[in-house]
Amino acid sequence: MPILRAGAFEVFSNSPEQTRRLGIQLGGLLQKGDLVCLEGELGSGKTTLVQGITAGWGSATHATSPTFVLVNVYRRPDGAQLSHLDAYRLQNSREAEALDIDLYLEQGPLVVEWAQKIEAALPPERMWLKLFWVEDERRRIEVSPQGKQYEAMVSAFQEAVYGLV
Repeated sequence: MPILRAGAFEVFSNSPEQTRRLGIQLGGLLQKGDLVCLEGELGSGKTTLVQGITAGWGSATHATSPTFVLVNVYRRPDGAQLSHLDAYRLQNSREAEALDIDLYLEQGPLVVEWAQKIEAALPPERMWLKLFWVEDERRRIEVSPQGKQYEAMVSAFQEAVYGLV
């Protein structure tokens, strides 16, 4: 049995700045309707990665964790929006269903922190990133496509991170 699912890859980050740069590369790939799910313990780098994603996507606003408001919306100068949902305070998928996730996806990309808590409320096709604390500033990130649409996106992200694959 393979360690990673088919089409998946892993990357190591040695600093918050490197994690942010990985996010910038991913953010540059995002289109309206894309769903990026983040899983990882407190301190694993999810919000740092989101800061890079929003910057790479084109938002001039610095991303912060929406733990207390649940969703932050970031805009680009062209009017496009990216939504950032933090599911940490949600108890289950039923609570997430009230948020109208499909509407956020219709309006732009959606990035979900603590996605495993509300997985049943999320569309089955998505990019899933699992972040692991390794030591002080070192993190391991597993990147997996879930669904045909995301295989190309994960491949493009892998190419952006490592060069030609």
